[in-house]
Amino acid sequence: MWGMADLFDTAAAQTPDTGPRPLADRLRPKALSEVIGQEEVLGADGPLGVMLSSGSLGSLILWGPPGVGKTTIARLLADETDLHFIQISAIFSGVPELRKVFEAAKMRRQNGKGTLLFVDEIHRFNKAQQDSFLPHMEDGTILLVGATTENPSFELNAAVLSRSQVITLKRLEPVDLERLIQRAEKELERELPLTGEAREALVEMADGDGRTMLNLVEQVMAWTNDGKLDRDALTTRLMRRAAQYDKSGEAHYNLISALHKSIRGSDPDAALYWFARMLEGGEDPRFLARRLTRMAVEDIGLADPQANQISVDAWETYERLGSPEGELALAQSVIYLALAPKSNAGYVAYKAARAEAKQSGSAPPPKHILNAPTSMMKDQGYGDGYQYDHDAEDGFSGQNYFPDDMKRPVYYVPVERGFERELRKRVEFFAGLRSKRNG
Repeated sequence: MWGMADLFDTAAAQTPDTGPRPLADRLRPKALSEVIGQEEVLGADGPLGVMLSSGSLGSLILWGPPGVGKTTIARLLADETDLHFIQISAIFSGVPELRKVFEAAKMRRQNGKGTLLFVDEIHRFNKAQQDSFLPHMEDGTILLVGATTENPSFELNAAVLSRSQVITLKRLEPVDLERLIQRAEKELERELPLTGEAREALVEMADGDGRTMLNLVEQVMAWTNDGKLDRDALTTRLMRRAAQYDKSGEAHYNLISALHKSIRGSDPDAALYWFARMLEGGEDPRFLARRLTRMAVEDIGLADPQANQISVDAWETYERLGSPEGELALAQSVIYLALAPKSNAGYVAYKAARAEAKQSGSAPPPKHILNAPTSMMKDQGYGDGYQYDHDAEDGFSGQNYFPDDMKRPVYYVPVERGFERELRKRVEFFAGLRSKRNG
């Protein structure tokens, strides 16, 4: 019994391809050794290299940005292991298509031929669809190779992940993209009509995507030019590839993490870069304003009390001006926060107090600090012995304000940076007075 995918593959194999083919298809590697840019994975000591040399290829999840060779690697793995290659897309396939693929793979297996099932955008399948792969992976009907641009730990079922090895593919470096250009020039038998600077600009436009790189090369080669184009002429004719950025996905969390850590690391230039990257990717400036305010209270705190106010003022300025003018206020907040003295002492103290409150949440306050609005409460000792701090000569009584049976803890330990230097002196001063008053 033939499935739809088998019929398609068979028809394609029997019909000669005489039509024009895109450059990216013409340059598709014929062997894993021809794949550019993934040496760490495909090399002799890389995970795929070791699997192939030992003859123990298992199910895989290929995780990486677009245009780094996920489909090509999957197809070549099937060739290397003599498996029948079937490709489906989670965007266009549902349960009926999966059933046909599994049935065809079972028939193929009975005839002594294994199947490598390549599932593009596998994260698009829901939990039930992902679960449908499991029995066929376990009994050897299919060897699953899934491809995803999203973090597998967020998007894929734990059961699928436990039966697969995640292989991380990296975006192509400029040197890799230059090798692709040279391969294209050899195939087309002529050089790109670009100056050296324009050639570098073309590589920048591809932004690590090999498929985009070859598409750009194909466009440039189709132009009719007298001489070589410079950078300005090239950028006038071509649009830069949109930066890869998903406001709810992996890139979103990676870039906000980079911004946060750059500010915490007191590097205003790096912080501005990641801030700009998020804006260019279409991030909501209000989200950035909220996160900057969080950084002010979490990583700067009382080392610079102005930081919080500046971040809130920038947020309010953006709300009043909107884009693009209001984004400048947020950028200035980024610079100020990056250069402010850092302290998480308040944050650490808060978390420690919350943890202890959770453990001793039923312990009552000592009676001497309780109000006694009724005579019955006075008779029970409420407020008895309370010392009014303003009556003390130095405005400090030194009384205990923790539950009676609780050993006095220390939560807040100011650092020797910024304004917290002064707060540290005050903490030590009151600690000394408390010790003296309590003997």
